[in-house]
Amino acid sequence: MTDSLALSPEAQALLFRDARTPNAFTDEPVTDEQVAAIYDLVKYAPTAMNTQPLRIVLVREDDARERLLKVMADGNRDKTANAPLVAILAADTDFHDHLPRTFPHFPGAREVFADPVGREEAARFNATLQIGYFLLGVRAVGLAAGPMGGFDAEALDAEFFAGTSLKSLLVVNLGRPGENAWYDRLPRLEHDEVVREA
Repeated sequence: MTDSLALSPEAQALLFRDARTPNAFTDEPVTDEQVAAIYDLVKYAPTAMNTQPLRIVLVREDDARERLLKVMADGNRDKTANAPLVAILAADTDFHDHLPRTFPHFPGAREVFADPVGREEAARFNATLQIGYFLLGVRAVGLAAGPMGGFDAEALDAEFFAGTSLKSLLVVNLGRPGENAWYDRLPRLEHDEVVREA
């Protein structure tokens, strides 16, 4: 640990040092209040021109869960079936419709994103920034997050987002870690391997 951090050692441990990706969960439910508390932090994530394209679709019920399981990779299916709550994180490619409200000091902001290809790229990039904050928000309420890219995105979008402007990015299992939830922690790259001067 370092004395250079403004976070307490307890907060460092909760958000970073002790936080892990679980592969099993207890059956304790994730409450609406916990989800609201997560989003109350996530909404402050930085995005270019305050675009805020992240959309969160919660999957709790059996029918929606079964529809999701059909598009998950084999290795992710059981843990997704047994997590108390699953979130589909998606990018809204029509985020620009909100810019008159979210970026009001620039009246032409919506027109900057007139090109649908560039707009989808911006949506995906900025929603991905928000996803990092989402994972930290989950940890901040004392839960664990299991993010997964192992799913058929085209099939998921057809199943959940047909006729909408949403594009799936990540599926995240949420809850309290269950018994034998962890693999051994894997090595991290050292500072000198990652950080360098230009």
